[in-house]
Amino acid sequence: MRRRSTIIVGLIVLLLIGAVMGVALYTDLLFFHDVGYTSIFLKILSTRFLSGLAFGLFALLFILGNVMIANRLTFARIAMDLPGRIATPIPMEHLGRKVKAFGTIAAVAIALIAGMWGSSVWRDILVFANSVAVGTADPILGRDVGFYLFQLPLVRILKGFAAFILVVTILIVGASYFFRGAMVPVGRSFAVDARSRKHMSLLGGLFILNVAAGFCLDRFGLLVSPGKIITGAGYTDVNARLLFLNVLAVLTAITAVLVTVGLWREKLKFALAPIALTGIAYIGGYLAYPALLQSLKITPNEINLEAPFIQHHINFTRFAYGLDRIEMRPFDPGYTLTSGDIEKNDATIKNIRLWDHAPLLRTYSQLQQIRTYYRFTDIDNDRYTVNGTYRQVMLSPRELSYADLPSRSWINEKMIFTHGNGVALGPVNRITTEGLPEFFIKDIPPASDSDIKVTRPEIYFGELSSDYVIVKTKMKEFSYPTSEGNIYASYEGAKGPRLDSLIRKAAFAFRFKSAKILLSSDITGESRILFNREIRSRVQAIAPFLAYDKDPYIVVADDGRLHWVLDAYTVSGGVPYSKPLNRGVNYIRNSVKATVDAYDGTVNFYISDPRDMVARVYGHMFPGLLKPLEAMPEDLKRHIRYPQELFQIQASMFAVYHMTDPKIFYNKEDLWEIPAQGDKAMEPYYTIMKLPREAKDAKGGAAADGKEEYILLLPFTPAKRDNLAAWLAARCDGQDYGKMVVYSFPRDRLVFGPRQVSARIDQDAQISQQLTLWGQKGAKVIRGRLLVIPIEQSLLYVQPLYLVASDEGGLPELRRVIVAYENDVVMEENLEAGLLKLFGQRRTVPAKGEQATASKADLSVGQLAKEAMRIFERANEAQRQGDWAGYGEHLKRLEDTLKRLAR
Repeated sequence: MRRRSTIIVGLIVLLLIGAVMGVALYTDLLFFHDVGYTSIFLKILSTRFLSGLAFGLFALLFILGNVMIANRLTFARIAMDLPGRIATPIPMEHLGRKVKAFGTIAAVAIALIAGMWGSSVWRDILVFANSVAVGTADPILGRDVGFYLFQLPLVRILKGFAAFILVVTILIVGASYFFRGAMVPVGRSFAVDARSRKHMSLLGGLFILNVAAGFCLDRFGLLVSPGKIITGAGYTDVNARLLFLNVLAVLTAITAVLVTVGLWREKLKFALAPIALTGIAYIGGYLAYPALLQSLKITPNEINLEAPFIQHHINFTRFAYGLDRIEMRPFDPGYTLTSGDIEKNDATIKNIRLWDHAPLLRTYSQLQQIRTYYRFTDIDNDRYTVNGTYRQVMLSPRELSYADLPSRSWINEKMIFTHGNGVALGPVNRITTEGLPEFFIKDIPPASDSDIKVTRPEIYFGELSSDYVIVKTKMKEFSYPTSEGNIYASYEGAKGPRLDSLIRKAAFAFRFKSAKILLSSDITGESRILFNREIRSRVQAIAPFLAYDKDPYIVVADDGRLHWVLDAYTVSGGVPYSKPLNRGVNYIRNSVKATVDAYDGTVNFYISDPRDMVARVYGHMFPGLLKPLEAMPEDLKRHIRYPQELFQIQASMFAVYHMTDPKIFYNKEDLWEIPAQGDKAMEPYYTIMKLPREAKDAKGGAAADGKEEYILLLPFTPAKRDNLAAWLAARCDGQDYGKMVVYSFPRDRLVFGPRQVSARIDQDAQISQQLTLWGQKGAKVIRGRLLVIPIEQSLLYVQPLYLVASDEGGLPELRRVIVAYENDVVMEENLEAGLLKLFGQRRTVPAKGEQATASKADLSVGQLAKEAMRIFERANEAQRQGDWAGYGEHLKRLEDTLKRLAR
């Protein structure tokens, strides 16, 4: 009766596990079919099943076969010599039956574990099966890098799996023999049955052979091992450790044979001698000799002996992070910038970013959140052609925050409040008279004063959309609020599995642990369930072999639909001689761009770097997954950008690995650093500008077709110094996408770095006085990021200042802009005034709201009147804040403007 109950409970548990797995597989299949990637799901599933079956079956056959061999042997009753008692024969039949049963159960359990292990290595199996040659061989063993990237990982897994199975088998079989009487303690030793001894000798020999295979693989491990100077094999590794690993591999293989023969013939000394010899060779040759060689020969002559290996380390690190693609150009800055140069680079000036992400996010949240259940989570930086002008903009999607719903019921969360609504989008440098950002797109429904229109503002898929919703139900979905009442709508997309059968309803009810899906009368045959709505988890569910950037961004397409763009990376940790990151990754490429339709969740993957061999292997694994970049719609392709995360990794690596001479690298003579701003390292930033060489023709004159482009930029300083050493740019537009250029400054000249400019700002008496005064009036001054803007052959430094009330509800306002050039530092109300003060008057009149400069002598009567009114408002504001110095300055400017208006 007890046995029957145990069987019934076991069957129920197995049925429950099967049901959970079955429901997960069925609903996942519906998801993959819905997004159009069924073939990927089936291939991964079949590979997992077959690899798990192969691993599990091998483990079962091997362990169970050895257990059966052991169980077929019988042993006579034995006498155990127990301390303090008379030796009495102990019957082994009953114990033997239990031991045999345990061995069989253990074999099945280990086979299940092995099966799960095997199913988890599906990616390594597919990569191995689709591996390609990179075309570059390692300099020590002569293996193609593709071997390390695609084949070696699976070989290591198989070696580790074999070791695990052998150890487990030896333990199970050894325990069986011991408890069944094949090994009898006699004094201080054991009397071992000859048949069991021969069996164990074979298993022991196989284990030692596995150790020999490990020594073979350790040779490849030397090429990625960390060292004092480099990552990879150095002089000692190549001339000592590698030699003895080869010796140990052969010696251990011979030892395996000799140990097996010695134990088989019961010649213990014959078995132990090769083990001792191998141990001596390991300790003396692999551990002691390299240490002596390092201290006696290498250390006194380190630079000369290690130079070739340092060169390997530099070359392969530059290859692994794409640093060998960076073009080096000299940049000899001058201080000859004039108002004419400012005018010639008008597009660059108009796109200098005056809004930092943090204060702008806070301002957007206060001005455009509209309702408490909407939330802006991030500010994205992009560029658009706005009314015919190429502009840098900042935008943020207005997503629905379920945590902030006024009433959190199942119907509200799953059927009524289903999506966010629209975006807030504005230029990076335009402000209102109150110091607030201007908008090209704002409000709900989205209102636009430009040619960028949002026609499908609903955001069903986003960064906050973490749970499922059910659409096309009898309940109307909340769309947006108005002064007259709420507006409702219904999902019109074709994506999302239908809930048109009892089986589907039950499956999703089971998956999401909610019987309401099965019981709700509001769900019809046309209803659809949208899940995996968080965009990063959505793309990761489809392509889990890619790594994804932490900062997806939203794009307004030409047809008014909203799309998410995610940067995906191919990574590996197996490139020889390459320096690894903290996560063990020593190879990275941004080879894939993923897009997700914010309305219906359509996902596409495009290959942006066809030279990447890892992406090519993934393309072979899943044909049709990675589309060519040319297939991306043009209105989305115009918005792909070089990712900041990868750029920051490359910049930190390039700060060291721009030194390609081994001696310079060894001595760290020209080490760079990413400059600090405050207590944090400076982050790369996007800007629109002309690259210096692109703005010149071959004769050094102005190029006729030189134009601004969208780039990602970051300066470098020499190690432990504050002056600039270089600046790195990644290009984002058109055919130049992905090209990187570093402009290096002369080493014999001082070029001010961000920290030096910040110090000059702090030392300016007028600026310091103004900041102190603001801080005493219940307000907080936020100093924006200091931007280094290359213009022609000069550098301009720009830093915005924001003023915000000390309480939590304060609204950051852009109140001043600091502009620095050469030895001059000015702080004015806007960038226009700062440039005027530094470079004199301009000759062109800006468009409405622009921050570019304009000659006040050329302004019309209407424009002068507006200018006078704006100065008057600022004077009143200064008076209210007790800024009497600023008040007097405004009155003087107002007097000058009124005189010109009178004329």
